[in-house]
Amino acid sequence: MTARRFSGDRLVLASHNAGKVREIKLLLAPLGIKVLAAGDLGLDEPEETGTSFIANAELKALAAAKASDLPALSDDSGLVVHGLLGAPGIYSARWAGPEKDFGHAMNLIAEKLDGADSTAHFICALSLAWPDGHRESVEGRIDGHLCFPPRGTRGFGYDPIFVPDGYDLSFGEMDPDHKAAINHRADAFRQMLERCFDRSA
Repeated sequence: MTARRFSGDRLVLASHNAGKVREIKLLLAPLGIKVLAAGDLGLDEPEETGTSFIANAELKALAAAKASDLPALSDDSGLVVHGLLGAPGIYSARWAGPEKDFGHAMNLIAEKLDGADSTAHFICALSLAWPDGHRESVEGRIDGHLCFPPRGTRGFGYDPIFVPDGYDLSFGEMDPDHKAAINHRADAFRQMLERCFDRSA
């Protein structure tokens, strides 16, 4: 089935995470689309009840599209640690607790890992939804390994403990623009641009 193409000039970002909003706006900038953050529009964050990254991305995108009556793009991403059988995975944000304390979450991973396999990957699911309920979804990935103690203060979330394959720097130490060009979100965006957007716009 042919994917639906985005044809408007305004798009809602269904995220209240300032780091994600910054990265996504950077990736969308060349398209000349006016990007409106869900937080700026006063949209509520729906409860993430999905059992996969794509299910949660679709849930958030649909809620924002229906509430704003505009197409909405949502990201659901997380860290998958192989030595923890995939945890924290879709619960990555919840491990940081209501205070979004990722320092605590990273310490928890180190404690639970206790010398086990430290290879890991980040997943980013992107869903583009329209007010009529139609949605298009893709999933990006980047592989690497974890480093302890955490290194760098330039990223957000679990960035200080993740070193991508082929690099010596953690995402927390890496130039943010370079990180945004190579990470799991960039991989998902390349797929979404090809699927739904006119890059010559």
